[in-house]
Amino acid sequence: MQKPVLACLDLEGVLVPEIWINVALKTGIEELKVTTREMPDYDALMKRRLAILAQHNLTIADIQEVIAGMGPLAGAKEFLTWLRERCQVVILSDTFYQFALPLMRQLGFPTLFCNQLEINGNGNIAAHHMRLHNQKKHSVAAFKALNFFTMAAGDAYNDTAMLGEADAGFFFCPPEHLPKEFPQFPVTRTYAELQTRFATAGHLPG
Repeated sequence: MQKPVLACLDLEGVLVPEIWINVALKTGIEELKVTTREMPDYDALMKRRLAILAQHNLTIADIQEVIAGMGPLAGAKEFLTWLRERCQVVILSDTFYQFALPLMRQLGFPTLFCNQLEINGNGNIAAHHMRLHNQKKHSVAAFKALNFFTMAAGDAYNDTAMLGEADAGFFFCPPEHLPKEFPQFPVTRTYAELQTRFATAGHLPG
């Protein structure tokens, strides 16, 4: 008998645009354009980002204003609906609940595992708190231990452990250098391609 199927998706770059790139474009701060597509150490990346925010006196309200003007990538909501009708879906992201809520609302509130920010009385982001080190990999491993057949899709360095842990892992629109470093993960560049890969790997109905 086939195991029940569970798909794990990264959020930014897979279903929604990169939040920090949009913040960089809005504020003109070029240093905020660096993401996990270029910098593998997410903890170090966040410390760098928070230092930049403090330097420019940007608050959580400033970031949330940018996010409020964002929406899902074209076709993302339809793809997610297709997938949720055929298997269980969990969004595994290194973003923060304080950032993600408006985007989750637009996606129909799928299940999201992510992290939290510490906000001080002035609205400044004082610190970031990772819920669990390498939580994407550990989440997939836990789902496998619960006897799910796991599939995963991501676009950045911080997704590679998740893709490797899953029974079937795929890149979605990664930067050109990543597939060269991790050739074991098939590359998809459209939702139609990812849908086909998931359908085949998980024996999902069309």
